[in-house]
Amino acid sequence: MIRGAIFDMDGTLLDSMPIWDNAGALYLASLDIRAEPGLGKRLFPMTVPEAAAYLKQTCALSLSVAQIEEGIRGTVRDFYFFKAELKPGAAGFLQRMQARGIRMAVATVTDRNCTEAALARTGVLGMFDAVLTADEAGCGKDRPDLYLLAARSIGTQPGQTLVFEDALYAARTASSAGFVTVGVFDESGRETQSSLRRECRYYLSDFTDFAAFAADALK
Repeated sequence: MIRGAIFDMDGTLLDSMPIWDNAGALYLASLDIRAEPGLGKRLFPMTVPEAAAYLKQTCALSLSVAQIEEGIRGTVRDFYFFKAELKPGAAGFLQRMQARGIRMAVATVTDRNCTEAALARTGVLGMFDAVLTADEAGCGKDRPDLYLLAARSIGTQPGQTLVFEDALYAARTASSAGFVTVGVFDESGRETQSSLRRECRYYLSDFTDFAAFAADALK
C-alpha cells in the first residue's frame, strides 16, 4: 500500500528546465552580449564554475571567473524567486494526494533557497512534509541516498513510496533502490520518453487526470 510520495522538482513539478539551458545566454544578455549558437548545450554538462570559466574565455569578459559565476547564479536565483511556475495540474494533483493521507517530500538537486522560494511562491510548499536537497544527501541522483533520506524523513519504506521523476537516470536510481517509480513527461526529455515509460511502474503525460492515476497506483 502506498503511504508516501517523493517528487523531483525541476522538470517534474516545475516547468523549470529551460533556465538550465538558457542561464548562460540570459546572463550574457544582461551584459548586452549575444550568446553563441548552441551555448546552452555546451554549458549544460558543466558545473557553474566551469561554465563561468568558459564564458570568460570565449567571450573575453573582463570580469573575474568568481564574478561571472555569481552572475550566473544570480540569474538562476531570480528565475526561481520570481518566475518559475508549476506544471499544469500539479497543484491540484498534490492537493488530492494530500487529501488521501499520502505523506509527501521533495527531493531535488537545486539548492534549498531556490527550492523553497519557488515552491512557496507557487503555493505548494506547505503541502510537503519534507524538502531534501542533494547537498544534504552528499550526492546527486546517480546514487539513491537522496531518495532514502527523503523516505526516512516522511517515515515510509521504499516499497510503499512513489518517486515522481522526469529524468531517466534518476528514475533508474530510484527503481534500483526499491521505490515505486512514476515517470513524468517533460519537453526537455522528449528523446528518452520511451525508455522512461519502460523504466517506471507508472507514467504521467501530465498532472491533469488524478482520478485515472489513483485508480491504478493508489488502489
